[in-house]
Amino acid sequence: MAAQKINEGLEHLAKAEKYLKTGFLKWKPDYDSAASEYGKAAVAFKNAKQFEQAKDACLREAVAHENNRALFHAAKAYEQAGMMLKEMQKLPEAVQLIEKASMMYLENGTPDTAAMALERAGKLIENVDPEKAVQLYQQTANVFENEERLRQAVELLGKASRLLVRGRRFDEAALSIQKEKNIYKEIENYPTCYKKTIAQVLVHLHRSDYVAAERCVRESYSIPGFNGSEDCAALEQLLEGYDQQDQDQVSEVCNSPLFKYMDNDYAKLGLSLVVPGGGIKKKAAAAAAPQVKPEGTTATAVEEDEDEYAGGLC
Repeated sequence: MAAQKINEGLEHLAKAEKYLKTGFLKWKPDYDSAASEYGKAAVAFKNAKQFEQAKDACLREAVAHENNRALFHAAKAYEQAGMMLKEMQKLPEAVQLIEKASMMYLENGTPDTAAMALERAGKLIENVDPEKAVQLYQQTANVFENEERLRQAVELLGKASRLLVRGRRFDEAALSIQKEKNIYKEIENYPTCYKKTIAQVLVHLHRSDYVAAERCVRESYSIPGFNGSEDCAALEQLLEGYDQQDQDQVSEVCNSPLFKYMDNDYAKLGLSLVVPGGGIKKKAAAAAAPQVKPEGTTATAVEEDEDEYAGGLC
């Protein structure tokens, strides 16, 4: 079966080469027919699992379409070549071709298709090169935003933010989450704005920037419904615990369902949050400090109480 498909692919390649030849009576190559044959060859090689040959056929198809000024079809062929490289586990090379395809889609005036290609490339490379995936997701979000498709744009920004958090690139993550929040405000999805505020605060506290975390909460008071919400109350309690170096209070808030059932990357930030000073409570430290007795006083109030009942209760 595989040998038959390989032979079929070779036959289509031979036909394509004939269409490209010129002569005394044929001055111009027939790029359209050649592209069609290269496409058929690619399918045959793919079915035979000869991915290297399939990729080469796709690239030849793309060039033929480009010469015929058929940008959309050329982009499709480049994208297919990228998918063949994916099958060969050559992911960085695959992403390069898919990026090239997306640029051609944009040039052709089909931004939706360009965005989908970029998102696909991001998914391919996410586990291999998260930094590149972030770039691709941000590019995709920009394309959607330019087309005023804000819901799709913010979804891709969310993927970028989570990858930045996972890589502990907190400065960039804070900016990315703020952009998400701005878009959610624009489309009036206020409850999600509350969740993004929680994510922001956790990121800022992991940056050891209490002032920025507090400012996020303060600025969010202007979001309809935030003041008085459980999100707001929990964040105020979290900031109070962090400022007072009360690890128990911080842990209690971060272990609450409101925090634990966030996206996994943010839930982990909450569970790993440690207050400054290793969690030594200011209140506990104050209580442990020696009490200064007024001059002439020989016993504390507690000692006096003990003396009062020293002989037992009557």
